[in-house]
Amino acid sequence: MLWALTTARAVLGHRTAGWVRTMASHSLLVAPPAALSKPLFIPSRLLLGPGPSNLTPRVMAAGGLQVLGHMHQEVYQIMDEIKQGIQYVFQTRNPLSLAISGSGHCALEAALFNLLEPGDSFLVGVSGIWGQRAQDIAERIGARVYPMVKAPGGHFTLQEVEEALARHKPALLFLAHGESSTGVLQPLDGYGELCHRHQCLLLVDSVASLGGAPVYMDQQGIDVLYSGSQKVLNAPPGTSLISFSNKAKNKIYARKTKPVSFYLDIQWLANFWGCDDKPRTYHHTIPVTSLYSLRESLAHLAEQGLENSWRQHHEASEYLYACLQGLGLQLFVKDPALRLPTITSVVVPTGYDWRDIVKYIMDHHDIEIAGGLGPSAGKVLRIGLLGGNATRESVDRVTRALREALQRCPRSKL
Repeated sequence: MLWALTTARAVLGHRTAGWVRTMASHSLLVAPPAALSKPLFIPSRLLLGPGPSNLTPRVMAAGGLQVLGHMHQEVYQIMDEIKQGIQYVFQTRNPLSLAISGSGHCALEAALFNLLEPGDSFLVGVSGIWGQRAQDIAERIGARVYPMVKAPGGHFTLQEVEEALARHKPALLFLAHGESSTGVLQPLDGYGELCHRHQCLLLVDSVASLGGAPVYMDQQGIDVLYSGSQKVLNAPPGTSLISFSNKAKNKIYARKTKPVSFYLDIQWLANFWGCDDKPRTYHHTIPVTSLYSLRESLAHLAEQGLENSWRQHHEASEYLYACLQGLGLQLFVKDPALRLPTITSVVVPTGYDWRDIVKYIMDHHDIEIAGGLGPSAGKVLRIGLLGGNATRESVDRVTRALREALQRCPRSKL
């Protein structure tokens, strides 16, 4: 028996070597990376930046479940439950509600790629980086883009929007409900009605605000609303939520040209997500385990209740404001009604380099906060209280870390 095993091993080894010589036309130039032979290490950190946020145990457990095929009936059921969750958190009855296999940027592109055709007029509220990104994307697809620009910390009034609608006659208006780069909460009441009087659709970014501040898609006349998974929902980055009103759907289905992206073609996605009452057709391989996590995050928010989540974020942010002001720090957004409860922007204190403060808090306290982004870069520090992190305990921890950082970080006397 031993002789037979030894002989078989020798024969197989010879055949394997022959297969390598026959099938592999070149020798390997790159060796297996030494780094991949080491165990994966993830430090424990409190994520109090503008996102992503820490995952809840329920969401982490869902992400560890075994993958299923993306066209299995069980996965279709999960997709249907996600659609219902989106309708709840967006407060909409739109049948065309689904998740995008990509981050909030991907949802923004899905909206613009499908709603705009070359030559369409597009009005963009630019008060931070997300308006800038919307402008950039629309220019790439040949729209006629008209930016309404405000300095960081500003918002757009109904009168300003009405004047711009009358002047430019756009097919679409973009507003960021939660401008995470500046910490501004853009009012939404009345803007949908105003747009519709001017035969314009309203597109709203709620990535930073969903679950933390009230938004009512149908009642506020929002035609397209999108958000992300990684902020208040406490789910992994990489999936996003989007919903289209019937007006928006009709514009998409009446297009004269195909959207520039097949991957983000809403007519295909609507079918794959079961939004068009037709048999589902394969479009792309969705991130199944990420959808498990997204489903559980939506379930958690539904169980908590939107009003309770809004209240939680309001109370946590008010406590944070008081603690920051107790340290002698200045809030960047002056009007309390315009402060985004999920992400607070703080004026970088005079004499400090914001990078020193952020690095000190990370290195000595394992807490993430962030500096500004886009037009707010160098001007502010940003502190996120997102979902399960919106607690007094989180505020106390970051306040202690900030107090110590202000004592220990170098300060210029100029």
